[in-house]
Parts: sequence; C-alpha cells; structure tokens
Amino acid sequence: MSIFSNNIRFLRDKRELSQQSVANELSISRVRYSKYENGVSEPPIELLIKISKYFHVSIDLLVSVDIRKYPVEDMLKLPDNRIVLPVAVDDLGNDTIEIIPQKASMGYLEGYSDVGYIESLQRIALPFLTNGKYRAFPADGDSMPPFRNGSYIVGKYVEGIDELKPGKTYVFITLNDGITYKRFKEKKGNNICVSADNSFYEPYDIPFEEIVEIWQYASGIFPEDFEPDDYDNYNFKEMFRELKQDIRQLDKKVSGRRKSK
Repeated sequence: MSIFSNNIRFLRDKRELSQQSVANELSISRVRYSKYENGVSEPPIELLIKISKYFHVSIDLLVSVDIRKYPVEDMLKLPDNRIVLPVAVDDLGNDTIEIIPQKASMGYLEGYSDVGYIESLQRIALPFLTNGKYRAFPADGDSMPPFRNGSYIVGKYVEGIDELKPGKTYVFITLNDGITYKRFKEKKGNNICVSADNSFYEPYDIPFEEIVEIWQYASGIFPEDFEPDDYDNYNFKEMFRELKQDIRQLDKKVSGRRKSK
C-alpha cells in the first residue's frame, strides 16, 4: 500500500462513498479504481488530476502526505490546497478583476485553478478596490436581495475558513452548488453554517471538504434597477413559507387527534 492508495481510500470513506460511485465520477471501471486503492497500480497523470479535483486535495498532498494524521480543517487550506492563486494582469502588470460569465458560471469549477482559463476571462478595473485580490461573480436566483439575475458580486479573496466573520456575506465556490452567495453564521465542527438574506430560505451547512474558494463581498454591479415590486415578491414568498409551517402544525394536530381516538 502506498501513501496515495491510503489517502484515496481514506477520502472515499470520509465521504461515505462506494468504490463504484467514485469510479463513475472518474469515468473508469470499479475494478480499475480498486487497484489504485489497493496499491496494485498507479493512475496516469490525466486521471491523477481528475482524482485530485474530485477529492479537492492537491496532487502533492495525495502522493506525499499521509492526510489521515491531520484534522480535515487543518488540511483543507483554501483553495484546493494551492500555494498560488491564478490571477490575470493587464499589459502594464496591474492586477485586474476577472468577470465570471453569467451563462458559463458552472465552468468556473473546472477552470478556477487553470491559469489559461483565468486569463481568457473578461476583466475590469475598479480603482477604489485595493489591497487584495478581487473577482466578479454572477448573481443567480432570489436568495440574496438586492442581487438578482444579471447582477454581479465583486468579492475579495479569502485565504482560509478561519478568516470568515459572522454576519458578513461571501461568495462560496463549492463542489455541489457551484457559485453561491450567502451570509456566514458560524462554524459547526467540520462545517460552516450559512444563510440567505431572503428568509424564505432556511440556513444550511456546508462541509469543509466541499469548499473550493471563498470571496468576501466587496462591491456590486447592478445592470438594472432593483424595483420596489421585487421586495413584494420576496414578501410573498415569506408568506408562503409561513403558510407551509402552519399547514405542517395543523397536520400534526390532526394526526395526534386521530391517534388518540
């Protein structure tokens, strides 16, 4: 058994996944994947890269460090255990703000660590944003008013989970949800709890191992005005949420009376 084989077995067990499910994600057979876990063979570099991205652990850690000996919160240093964050500069060498395309936002999960991908993005400069690295992400959905479809959230890069501040808003890049904009509430074990400003949505937890990058809100770009009627839409959803809760409570009371009879 090698360090690599022990590591991927550990990571798979940590997520409570079967060998078949991991093999499916890597587009290989279960038998082939099991040989990597058993140390019978080593994956080619192309597959090693896919395994690294899938488990969100850098290649150097996968092949050289026994990650079973380290707490997951210490091992997962954002983003993707990388030492260098790919950035783009203008012809004069000045840092610029990359804009993630609205229609191809999910592609960011594939290209966030690729210098070529980052350099291909459109860029802008905002002189009032200094002392940090910034990137613009598309808003999607209605969970964080006043941002709506077509808006962009400019975030400042956050080095690690320990830098998160309760009550502040962040763009979270996660393996399952892609780009999501939420308010940080608290750390809970190996998870962080986040919430939407739209109370129609319930707070939820994000496991450390699913987090790719974190960007703290710095500014917003609004191509269209946010109309007062938009708030009425949010209020309607809040009323709908309360109505659902009332129905659940009524259903419990009715069920309780039936059982007592």
